[in-house]
Amino acid sequence: MPEADEPLKAFGFGVELVTGECVSGRFRVTEICCQPFKVLHGGVSSLISEGLASMGAHIASGFQRIAGIELNINHLRAAALGEHVYAQAKPITVGRRVQVWEVKLWKISASLFSSQIDPSNLPEKSLMAVSRVTFLSGMPVPESAQGATDAIKRAAKL
Repeated sequence: MPEADEPLKAFGFGVELVTGECVSGRFRVTEICCQPFKVLHGGVSSLISEGLASMGAHIASGFQRIAGIELNINHLRAAALGEHVYAQAKPITVGRRVQVWEVKLWKISASLFSSQIDPSNLPEKSLMAVSRVTFLSGMPVPESAQGATDAIKRAAKL
């Protein structure tokens, strides 16, 4: 049975909330997601951004097919091996044909790792990356990809 996002699961990212208005989760930076200098690889931050925004965009589109057409990301701070990261995606605009999502990643203390997080209470200095992901939406989901929709519905508890 497929997960909502297999690549995220591969490095230990735990998806917590999945809705058409917000998708969030967290993980601990391990060797598997570090670049040679023992900090989080920028490609992993991009993968998180696209993965979370894609789940939310798929739900917000009424479970139509979405396709990413642009991703940009600004890395503001590094997250070192062993540090904990929280990520949250929220829509900026959800139209019939185009959606734009903003994704933020924060470093969080180990003590916050297992508790409920309100990003508005996180210090600005812990913000480590900000991205925007743009999608085309409203296309039919091919029969061969129906399992992806089912996995996202399970993650969203629908």
